[in-house]
Amino acid sequence: MYNNIEDFLQSNNNFTPIRYSYSEIKKMARGFKERLGEGGYGSVYKGKLRSGHFVAIKILNKSKANGQEFINEVATIGRIHHVNVVQLVGFCVDGSKRALVYEFMPNGSLEKYIFYEQEIASLSCEKMFSIALGVARGIEYLHQGCEMQILHFDIKPHNILLDENFSPKVSDFGLARLCPLDNNIVSMTAARGTLGYIAPELFYKNIGGVSYKADVYSFGMLLMEMAGRRKNLNATIENSSQIYFPTWVSDQLVGGNEIHVGDASHATEEEKTITKKMMIVALWCIQLKPNDRPSMNKVVKMLEDDIDIPQMPPKLALYPQDELPAVIGDNSSFTSAHDFSRY
Repeated sequence: MYNNIEDFLQSNNNFTPIRYSYSEIKKMARGFKERLGEGGYGSVYKGKLRSGHFVAIKILNKSKANGQEFINEVATIGRIHHVNVVQLVGFCVDGSKRALVYEFMPNGSLEKYIFYEQEIASLSCEKMFSIALGVARGIEYLHQGCEMQILHFDIKPHNILLDENFSPKVSDFGLARLCPLDNNIVSMTAARGTLGYIAPELFYKNIGGVSYKADVYSFGMLLMEMAGRRKNLNATIENSSQIYFPTWVSDQLVGGNEIHVGDASHATEEEKTITKKMMIVALWCIQLKPNDRPSMNKVVKMLEDDIDIPQMPPKLALYPQDELPAVIGDNSSFTSAHDFSRY
């Protein structure tokens, strides 16, 4: 594993991140006193550079077979800089110890603001829209703004971080793939991503190949949750027709009905228009067939248009007519060869 990572670093010299020793990382993290979070990858701690800037230090656990997620992170965000993509400040490869050092995002992940608890102040409709547009611009840059196309494969609320001004930054490139710009289809031996956000073509091979349109789908699922301020799949909701939110939204809009989110009595006409626009763009992004979804460039234009609400997409299909979905209730990132449905 160590040799694999060293070979990779030796063959790629165009990185701007700094290489730190583990003792420097330990000093930076002040003995790992302040933990910011943890997941299957390891733990994240708050740290401080000599310059005084705060950073988030991700200590990767030792279970990753060949360090591929570490290599993915360094290979992708190590070479880019964009206002809506989290910046990799540095990394550590020291024996079996591996760490990634990112700019610190004081407002944490978007997840807690969409599905907010009482102690977290909710964001205004305008601010949520501004965050959605920033995320769209970040993904558009990954797809078209670099010398290589970067496919993220794990766009979800948890992986969108917010700075002190609530500007969003796409993070966590552990499942990312680098592709030539002219390469439309990616060969994929296993589904990757998070259940509920994974594009259907990663399971159903007969609807189209895997491409950057998989990220468009994931963004659409994220955007629908941002517009509705709820999870797309909620089996405990009172109104059973709203268990799968995107289908309910599609049916309501096709029927010409108004959709009320939260306390609709206080919503202005402008807020209702913004919410409707976000939902329609989301429905375009989550079309079953990849070819029916817009590019992220087109998504940004649809969101940016001050006047027109986009026309409605075709009625939402959840899976190919000749296949029935299995229902899964997990929500963790994974790479799997099993045939799960998009639920």
